[in-house]
Amino acid sequence: MKGFNRQNQLFSLCGLNCGLCPMFLNKYCPGCGGGEGNQSCRIAKCSMEHTGIEYCFQCSEYPCPKYEHIDDFDSFITHFHRRADLEKAKESGIEVYNAEQIEKAAILNVLLSEYNAGRQKTMFCVAVNLLGMQELREVIKEIKKKKDDMETWTLKEKSAFVVGLLQEAAAKKNIDLKLRKKKRG
Repeated sequence: MKGFNRQNQLFSLCGLNCGLCPMFLNKYCPGCGGGEGNQSCRIAKCSMEHTGIEYCFQCSEYPCPKYEHIDDFDSFITHFHRRADLEKAKESGIEVYNAEQIEKAAILNVLLSEYNAGRQKTMFCVAVNLLGMQELREVIKEIKKKKDDMETWTLKEKSAFVVGLLQEAAAKKNIDLKLRKKKRG
Protein backbone atom coordinates (compact mmCIF):
# COMPACT_ATOMS: atom_id res chain seq x y z
CA MET A 1 0.00 0.00 0.00
CA LYS A 2 1.54 3.27 -1.09
CA GLY A 3 2.81 5.31 1.84
CA PHE A 4 2.55 2.46 4.34
CA ASN A 5 5.77 1.37 6.03
CA ARG A 6 6.38 -1.32 8.60
CA GLN A 7 9.60 -1.83 10.56
CA ASN A 8 9.04 -5.44 11.68
CA GLN A 9 9.13 -7.66 8.60
CA LEU A 10 8.69 -10.84 10.67
CA PHE A 11 5.24 -10.03 12.03
CA SER A 12 2.61 -7.93 10.30
CA LEU A 13 0.26 -5.47 11.93
CA CYS A 14 -2.65 -7.88 11.32
CA GLY A 15 -0.98 -10.95 12.81
CA LEU A 16 0.68 -12.75 9.89
CA ASN A 17 4.03 -14.36 10.60
CA CYS A 18 5.60 -13.02 7.41
CA GLY A 19 9.06 -14.35 8.26
CA LEU A 20 7.67 -17.89 7.90
CA CYS A 21 5.89 -17.36 4.57
CA PRO A 22 7.15 -19.02 1.37
CA MET A 23 6.28 -15.93 -0.67
CA PHE A 24 8.37 -13.74 1.65
CA LEU A 25 11.22 -16.27 1.76
CA ASN A 26 11.33 -16.43 -2.06
CA LYS A 27 11.42 -12.62 -2.23
CA TYR A 28 8.11 -12.58 -4.16
CA CYS A 29 6.51 -10.52 -1.41
CA PRO A 30 8.27 -7.75 0.46
CA GLY A 31 5.66 -7.91 3.21
CA CYS A 32 3.20 -5.12 3.78
CA GLY A 33 5.00 -1.83 3.89
CA GLY A 34 7.98 -3.38 2.12
CA GLY A 35 7.92 -1.24 -0.99
CA GLU A 36 5.91 0.52 -3.64
CA GLY A 37 3.21 -1.30 -5.55
CA ASN A 38 1.95 -3.56 -2.76
CA GLN A 39 -1.66 -4.50 -3.18
CA SER A 40 -4.22 -2.49 -1.31
CA CYS A 41 -4.88 -3.64 2.24
CA ARG A 42 -7.79 -2.33 4.30
CA ILE A 43 -5.93 -3.05 7.53
CA ALA A 44 -2.82 -1.14 6.41
CA LYS A 45 -5.06 1.74 5.33
CA CYS A 46 -6.74 1.68 8.73
CA SER A 47 -3.32 1.71 10.43
CA MET A 48 -2.36 4.82 8.47
CA GLU A 49 -5.56 6.50 9.70
CA HIS A 50 -4.69 5.59 13.32
CA THR A 51 -1.30 7.25 13.69
CA GLY A 52 1.15 5.46 15.96
CA ILE A 53 -0.47 2.03 15.67
CA GLU A 54 2.17 -0.51 14.64
CA TYR A 55 0.07 -3.60 15.48
CA CYS A 56 -3.70 -3.85 15.49
CA PHE A 57 -3.74 -4.99 19.14
CA GLN A 58 -2.47 -1.50 20.08
CA CYS A 59 -5.66 0.09 18.78
CA SER A 60 -8.46 0.88 21.23
CA GLU A 61 -10.97 -0.42 18.64
CA TYR A 62 -9.31 -3.87 18.34
CA PRO A 63 -10.77 -6.33 17.56
CA CYS A 64 -12.84 -4.36 15.10
CA PRO A 65 -15.22 -5.68 12.40
CA LYS A 66 -12.23 -6.21 10.07
CA TYR A 67 -11.34 -9.20 12.25
CA GLU A 68 -14.75 -10.93 12.21
CA HIS A 69 -13.79 -13.51 9.55
CA ILE A 70 -10.05 -12.96 9.35
CA ASP A 71 -9.15 -16.54 10.37
CA ASP A 72 -11.68 -18.24 8.10
CA PHE A 73 -9.37 -19.15 5.20
CA ASP A 74 -5.71 -19.29 4.27
CA SER A 75 -3.47 -18.04 1.50
CA PHE A 76 0.27 -18.64 1.15
CA ILE A 77 0.81 -18.90 4.89
CA THR A 78 -1.88 -19.93 7.27
CA HIS A 79 -4.14 -17.25 8.64
CA PHE A 80 -5.51 -19.70 11.18
CA HIS A 81 -3.71 -18.17 14.17
CA ARG A 82 -3.67 -14.49 13.34
CA ARG A 83 -5.87 -13.37 16.21
CA ALA A 84 -4.20 -15.79 18.63
CA ASP A 85 -0.76 -14.63 17.48
CA LEU A 86 -1.75 -10.99 17.95
CA GLU A 87 -2.89 -11.82 21.49
CA LYS A 88 0.34 -13.71 22.15
CA ALA A 89 2.43 -10.75 20.92
CA LYS A 90 0.32 -8.38 23.01
CA GLU A 91 0.73 -10.47 26.18
CA SER A 92 4.40 -11.40 25.84
CA GLY A 93 5.60 -8.25 24.12
CA ILE A 94 6.79 -7.90 20.56
CA GLU A 95 10.46 -8.49 21.47
CA VAL A 96 9.68 -11.87 23.02
CA TYR A 97 7.34 -12.75 20.16
CA ASN A 98 9.99 -11.80 17.58
CA ALA A 99 12.62 -13.89 19.38
CA GLU A 100 10.35 -16.92 18.98
CA GLN A 101 9.78 -16.10 15.32
CA ILE A 102 13.54 -15.84 14.76
CA GLU A 103 13.98 -19.28 16.33
CA LYS A 104 11.15 -20.65 14.19
CA ALA A 105 12.71 -19.09 11.08
CA ALA A 106 16.02 -20.81 11.91
CA ILE A 107 14.21 -24.17 12.22
CA LEU A 108 12.40 -23.50 8.96
CA ASN A 109 15.71 -22.70 7.27
CA VAL A 110 17.11 -26.09 8.38
CA LEU A 111 14.01 -27.92 7.13
CA LEU A 112 14.09 -26.16 3.78
CA SER A 113 17.82 -26.41 3.18
CA GLU A 114 18.29 -30.02 4.30
CA TYR A 115 14.94 -31.83 3.93
CA ASN A 116 12.98 -30.22 1.10
CA ALA A 117 12.78 -32.68 -1.78
CA GLY A 118 11.16 -30.03 -3.94
CA ARG A 119 7.54 -30.09 -2.84
CA GLN A 120 7.55 -29.48 0.91
CA LYS A 121 8.10 -25.72 1.18
CA THR A 122 4.49 -24.78 1.90
CA MET A 123 4.04 -27.72 4.25
CA PHE A 124 7.19 -26.82 6.20
CA CYS A 125 6.15 -23.15 6.37
CA VAL A 126 2.67 -24.01 7.65
CA ALA A 127 4.00 -26.57 10.16
CA VAL A 128 6.57 -24.17 11.60
CA ASN A 129 3.96 -21.43 11.76
CA LEU A 130 1.29 -23.52 13.52
CA LEU A 131 3.32 -25.78 15.80
CA GLY A 132 4.55 -24.48 19.12
CA MET A 133 8.21 -24.19 20.00
CA GLN A 134 8.06 -27.29 22.21
CA GLU A 135 6.75 -29.42 19.33
CA LEU A 136 9.28 -27.98 16.88
CA ARG A 137 12.16 -28.57 19.27
CA GLU A 138 11.01 -32.18 19.70
CA VAL A 139 10.93 -32.66 15.92
CA ILE A 140 14.47 -31.28 15.62
CA LYS A 141 15.57 -33.55 18.47
CA GLU A 142 14.13 -36.60 16.65
CA ILE A 143 15.84 -35.55 13.42
CA LYS A 144 19.18 -35.28 15.23
CA LYS A 145 18.69 -38.77 16.70
CA LYS A 146 18.35 -40.17 13.17
CA LYS A 147 21.09 -38.01 11.59
CA ASP A 148 23.60 -40.90 11.30
CA ASP A 149 20.98 -43.26 9.83
CA MET A 150 19.96 -40.60 7.32
CA GLU A 151 23.46 -40.45 5.86
CA THR A 152 22.49 -43.29 3.49
CA TRP A 153 18.96 -42.05 2.77
CA THR A 154 17.92 -40.21 -0.36
CA LEU A 155 16.65 -36.66 0.00
CA LYS A 156 13.16 -37.96 -0.75
CA GLU A 157 13.42 -40.45 2.14
CA LYS A 158 14.75 -37.79 4.51
CA SER A 159 11.97 -35.45 3.48
CA ALA A 160 9.29 -38.10 4.02
CA PHE A 161 10.68 -38.82 7.48
CA VAL A 162 10.63 -35.15 8.49
CA VAL A 163 7.14 -34.63 7.05
CA GLY A 164 5.98 -37.63 9.08
CA LEU A 165 7.47 -36.15 12.27
CA LEU A 166 5.75 -32.82 11.65
CA GLN A 167 2.42 -34.48 10.88
CA GLU A 168 2.69 -36.63 13.99
CA ALA A 169 3.45 -33.59 16.16
CA ALA A 170 0.51 -31.74 14.62
CA ALA A 171 -1.86 -34.69 15.12
CA LYS A 172 -0.98 -34.81 18.83
CA LYS A 173 -2.10 -31.18 19.14
CA ASN A 174 -5.10 -31.65 16.80
CA ILE A 175 -3.59 -29.24 14.27
CA ASP A 176 -4.38 -29.58 10.58
CA LEU A 177 -1.37 -28.73 8.41
CA LYS A 178 -3.42 -28.19 5.26
CA LEU A 179 -4.29 -24.73 4.04
CA ARG A 180 -8.02 -23.99 4.00
CA LYS A 181 -9.17 -22.43 0.74
CA LYS A 182 -11.70 -19.64 0.63
CA LYS A 183 -15.04 -20.97 -0.57
CA ARG A 184 -16.28 -19.25 -3.68
CA GLY A 185 -19.81 -18.17 -4.20
